[in-house]
Order: sequence, then C-alpha cells, then structure tokens
Amino acid sequence: MPPPEPAPAPDTTSRPGSTRTPTPDSAPTPPRGFDAVAEAVLGDGPTVGAGMPSLLAAKVEDINEAVRSGRIAAASELAEHTVGEAVRVLGPEHAEVLRLRELAAYVAYLAGDPVRAFRLSLDLARVHHRACDADAAYGNVQSAATAWRAVRDPLQGLDLGRDLLGLWVELTAGDGPAADDIEELDSARARMTRLADRADRADRAAARGTGGDQG
Repeated sequence: MPPPEPAPAPDTTSRPGSTRTPTPDSAPTPPRGFDAVAEAVLGDGPTVGAGMPSLLAAKVEDINEAVRSGRIAAASELAEHTVGEAVRVLGPEHAEVLRLRELAAYVAYLAGDPVRAFRLSLDLARVHHRACDADAAYGNVQSAATAWRAVRDPLQGLDLGRDLLGLWVELTAGDGPAADDIEELDSARARMTRLADRADRADRAAARGTGGDQG
C-alpha cells in the first residue's frame, strides 16, 4: 500500500474547526468554506435553516447542537436524513437546502469522511457556478480543497484533485475571489505534484515486490 501522507499541521486559529491561517497586517476577509459553516454552527454567522419550515428548522438546530456537543456521528446521521427531507419539501437547489448541504459536508468532514465532504462540496460549487455566484462557488471550492487535503491515498487524491482543479481553474477565469487568490490554486497544484510522485514511488515499489516474488 502507498505510504501514508503526513498529517497536516494542527490549525492554530482559536475557533474549533477553523481552517484559516490568520495573516498579520492583512485586511480581514469574510470566512469562506468550512470556516463560514463553523461560524454559523457556533452562532456567529447566519443561522442555517432560518428560512425553512419550522419542523425542518428544528432539525437543523438539532444538527448544530449535536456538533456543538461533540456528537458528530449523531450529527452526521441527522444531516443526511434532514437533507433528504429538505430536498423533497423545498427542492434540491433552494437557497436554504444549499446551505443545509454545506452543513452536511462540514459534518462529514468532522466525522472523518473527507471523500464524502469533498464530493458534497464540489457538487455545491458546481451549482453555484452555474448560477453565476462566484463567491459562493469559491467558498465551496475551498471546502472541497480542505476535505481533499485530508485524503491520504495518493491515487484517490489525484483522481479527486483533477475534478477540483478543473472547476477551480474555471473560476479563476472570471471575476470573483478565485481570480484574486491564485496562491491557493498554486498550492493545490503543488499537492498534485507531490501526490503524483508518491503514486509513482508506490507503483515502482509494488513492481519490485512482484518481481521479487516471481524470482
């Protein structure tokens, strides 16, 4: 099996779940991606579910409370069921359903399922990109990138990374925050190079092992 990729350095921000690294002397930027979802869950941002029917809004608050109390498995199950119900009631691309799906992606990330978190986030980025909402699309790309960096298998990382970079490059071609944040895209490209190197080393090691067995 490929060697595990070193775990990312622990986050140094004060907010649990934050993925931002503060930069001294830089102008403050609004939270994006999972950071924005975390602030909503912790009560510092717009509340997910505020525009939903009361029964669905109550279920969303149950998800938030489960996250706040550390019951991530329960939050994940609640999120999956509530998204399905909200889609049936409001439709898959209703604004509140999209925000709920962002919450579900964040919960999946907390639950240690980065692939699911990635796919949910990238799907949302595509929805917002089609709607010409560059800011929301880039926020979801940032969430997808955070989840992608937690995927340790190099071949899977390469496969997911191609999808991520394909949409990311499209966003940088237009107006919006992605075009002003090329360093993040360059960082993702650098990770793709590292993943390709690791996958190649793993293939060569496997080939040597197979040759030794045959000898």
